[in-house]
Amino acid sequence: MALMPVEEARRQILSELPEPPVIETTALADCLGRVLASPLTAQRDVPPFDNSAMDGYAVRHSDLPGPLAISQRVPAGSPAEPLAAGTAARIFTGAVLPAGADTVLIQENARDDAAGLTALEIPEPGSNIRRRGGDITGGEVILGAGQLLSPQDIGLAASVGCTQLLTYRPLRVAVITTGDELVEPGDDPQPWQIFNSNGVQLCTQIRALGMHPERFPNVPDNPDQIGATLEAAARVSDCIVTSGGVSVGEEDHVRHQIESRGALRLWKLALKPGKPLAFGEVAGCPVFGLPGNPVSSWVTFGLLVKPWLLAAQGAEVPPMRRLPARAAFSVARAGQREEYLRVVLDDGEIPTARLSGDQSSGVLSAAGRANALAVLPAGTTVAPGDSISVVLVSEFLSPAAAG
Repeated sequence: MALMPVEEARRQILSELPEPPVIETTALADCLGRVLASPLTAQRDVPPFDNSAMDGYAVRHSDLPGPLAISQRVPAGSPAEPLAAGTAARIFTGAVLPAGADTVLIQENARDDAAGLTALEIPEPGSNIRRRGGDITGGEVILGAGQLLSPQDIGLAASVGCTQLLTYRPLRVAVITTGDELVEPGDDPQPWQIFNSNGVQLCTQIRALGMHPERFPNVPDNPDQIGATLEAAARVSDCIVTSGGVSVGEEDHVRHQIESRGALRLWKLALKPGKPLAFGEVAGCPVFGLPGNPVSSWVTFGLLVKPWLLAAQGAEVPPMRRLPARAAFSVARAGQREEYLRVVLDDGEIPTARLSGDQSSGVLSAAGRANALAVLPAGTTVAPGDSISVVLVSEFLSPAAAG
């Protein structure tokens, strides 16, 4: 297969989505990271009554500057009596505005002494009042279907009296690592072995999306064992993500097992790092075969697996933001693949991007130091000071910026 551009691969992958998972009724406190399955409509105005935006005095504007008698005290959470002409009500932030009052005089601009309340500075009519329905109107749709629920979304739902929401069941994603060279952290490696970082990394990336990773034991470079593990994973998961075994080496068996036990839809991207990515299905279960190099796995997951998983979860997938920056590095030789370089941005208005370390696809420490990825289109050279585009690592990993 010819190398496929990243955007074309993303379009193809996102065109092959299953139906969203089943809908569940979820307690509001458990909705963080869930995807809303049905729009939420407000059943009342927010705020539900005119109230004071400041500590001060509720007055009739026509009675200012006073002096005025203090006729009542209205803390938040208490009812108020109608305001008689020529009087003021001591009022506190969030308290209901007495009928007849049309302005709140803030306490810093008032003097209350034996003569009564006097305005030291007269506000505009209607000042310092939060009007009924000023935030939300009853009957208004406040959260749309497909919304990935954040803490502020959950607070918004609570503000209209919601106790539960209809959400999609989180996807179950199998994670399979392969390779004779891998040993789990905590075990004793042989001199020719390395610790398995991809298993934990992929599980945490999936968990960060609000989904449930199902970790399978590492599989040695044995085609029959790899194929059997793929079939076992397909029976219990909504999607499978593997790492390793998708390149062209004699010990790269994952791609062949996907083909022989299902179908291979996509292989080889015009992407650096991350060329050998496979996408297909085994026993009807979608499979992403990621490269074994940890940076390649990290990049391909963020660019392609994450948006697919979110879309399959029923979420609206926004485009990934690219921000302007200036290069503090050079690339003298134009590559044939779109490249993502790990960089550190400074705090300038148009920030400067410096390489965060060795850009080899096996050097994960440079990803740990990076706060952005510089995106270099195929055929691009870079000189210091050139304008480039970057993607913030915080958004690259975030479910709210899915790509």
